[in-house]
Amino acid sequence: MPRSLAYPRRALLPFVAAVTLLTTASVSLADAAQACGSVITAPLARPVSADDPCPSADPVVCRIRVLPMDQKVEAQRTRMRYHGLLEDMHRTEAAMREAGATDEEIAREMVDMRNQAKEITRAGMTPEEVRVLEERNIAKYGNPLGPTADQLYAKYGSWQQVTDASMRTSYAVDRELSLEYRPCPV
Repeated sequence: MPRSLAYPRRALLPFVAAVTLLTTASVSLADAAQACGSVITAPLARPVSADDPCPSADPVVCRIRVLPMDQKVEAQRTRMRYHGLLEDMHRTEAAMREAGATDEEIAREMVDMRNQAKEITRAGMTPEEVRVLEERNIAKYGNPLGPTADQLYAKYGSWQQVTDASMRTSYAVDRELSLEYRPCPV
């Protein structure tokens, strides 16, 4: 091959590689922007000493911060399963609306589903982890699973807001587990 043709090919190769890399990166960014459900946002933070002051008022977050890494990984997986159950709730709400259910019927079903999701999720936790969650809920709501539909209605004053509240997730807990919950379109 003549020397004059070899040089342009060597110069062209890095250019083609750069274009390919940029194209792949933009597709990955587009995919990440479209992600829904349980999205991992960063690597899990290393455990901190139990003596370190916890910056959160949420005892669940404080507990997660000190977990050994293997338990933190399992806690993240458990939280992702919980997010999957929230997705089931969104689909059920849409189906109920389509079938003509009232806001109250939907809200009561969503609160029941959320409590079932908590029970399902807690089945995979240690007794100590469940104890921390239940103590928090008993102190706050008088119920180990959290607020009832009627308690939420008294707080928010509308069944639609009860439905919305039943499908929220704790931003602080999700952040501590390097997750973000993004509802998927239904």
